[in-house]
Amino acid sequence: MKTTALTDVHIKLGAKMVPFAGYKMPVQYAGINAEHDTVRKSVGVFDVSHMGEFILKGDKALDLIQRVTSNDASKLYDGKVQYSCLPNEDGGIVDDLLVYRIDEKTYMLVVNASNIEKDWNWISKYNTEGVDMKDISDRTSLLAVQGPKAAEALQSLTDLDLASMEYYTFKKGTFAGIDNVLVSATGYTGAGGFEIYFDNANAEAIWNAIFKAGEPLGIKPIGLGARDTLRLEMGFCLYGNDIDDKTSPLEAGLGWVTKFSKEFTNSTALQQQKQEGITKKLVGFEMIERGIPRQHYEIVDAEGNTIGKVTSGTQSPSLQKAIGLGYVNKDFAKEDTEIFIKIRDNKVKAKIVKPPFYKN
Repeated sequence: MKTTALTDVHIKLGAKMVPFAGYKMPVQYAGINAEHDTVRKSVGVFDVSHMGEFILKGDKALDLIQRVTSNDASKLYDGKVQYSCLPNEDGGIVDDLLVYRIDEKTYMLVVNASNIEKDWNWISKYNTEGVDMKDISDRTSLLAVQGPKAAEALQSLTDLDLASMEYYTFKKGTFAGIDNVLVSATGYTGAGGFEIYFDNANAEAIWNAIFKAGEPLGIKPIGLGARDTLRLEMGFCLYGNDIDDKTSPLEAGLGWVTKFSKEFTNSTALQQQKQEGITKKLVGFEMIERGIPRQHYEIVDAEGNTIGKVTSGTQSPSLQKAIGLGYVNKDFAKEDTEIFIKIRDNKVKAKIVKPPFYKN
């Protein structure tokens, strides 16, 4: 099991540690519901240092990114972040990722922990023009400070104006007395906040500084359990659950990051799929009858015919109702359509709703 630079800190704080994507990670501290509530109402800190970071540098860096990602990275400017996909050659998704433009010839790609090696090999395969690639994952720590009070909690630690930072932009500067820290107005919770990238050597100092600065606002450490319930309330896809090597970005509702204004891996086939229409679609649903949907549960129609499968599901702490994502035959994808989730051989009634489930 790999560990992050803060593993010992989590253990001292009494976190329940679990294996996740090859890492030993904190799943919860005080409890998932309490931690979820902290992020929605105040501010919480996730250690997400297991994520992967690649630096791509050189005259052809943008060309390589354009070739392997579905979104149009030519629209980026210095300090801008973009959500994108790495399509495979068979209509599926290698991974979803963030693309950071540091300058005209330098980019950072942030990928999922479970896919670091797979993504590296995939991008390298297309690197025919000598782009300088560096995998900095093992030396980079990442904290996600999320919640409506995040800017207020962090502002005393930096001269960067956090409150004025637009969503999906980033700045580099001094943070908690440490130079060259990247602060990004991104996150996976829908609660607002920042993601902070820095060298492992500074992990404990930055963690302690954040908790000291945020103490008056009731800042708390948050585990991966609440990260999952928070992202699901927003309808954000989780790789390995809602998207994978066999789901197309169009089926997953990621047409908005699939730009046919350029050529990229498998773009011709995906464009054809767009023209012909998809046969299944990722939808959100909420339970009408009691029951919690879980990954792999069957979705059926009123007659009990299988029409799809649940990919993510939970009892939403904010909404006090069970919600989920899943793929269904496109005839059943319309809002308010009645569907049933098979839970222990029982058909439990649900209806299609449009994410996000939680609206501020």
